[in-house]
Amino acid sequence: MSSVIKANFVDSEELNQLITEQKLVVVDYTATWCGPCKIVAPLIDQLASEYGDRATVVKVDIDANKDSAKKYGIRSIPAILVFRDGEVVENLFGAQPYETYSNILETQLRL
Repeated sequence: MSSVIKANFVDSEELNQLITEQKLVVVDYTATWCGPCKIVAPLIDQLASEYGDRATVVKVDIDANKDSAKKYGIRSIPAILVFRDGEVVENLFGAQPYETYSNILETQLRL
């Protein structure tokens, strides 16, 4: 039986470090009070489980990290940003099907 890997929550400082140090980072901007975020959360955990050996997948609570949300222009959540070599290469707002997220990751991993 395979174990489930969940995306960890990080703060703004940890996120900045990951974006600088890691080639591919997927960030889920979320909040505990956000209904659609609760729909997306298990999909992000699934990404972490499936792609965790090839990409870093994390969550950021916008209430605790307003500076990070402001820095990247997050005005609605859930918001998924994909960073490649320190730059935003994809941004998705609102709940999306798992295939949307996995297809983006597959494309970025081929580059």
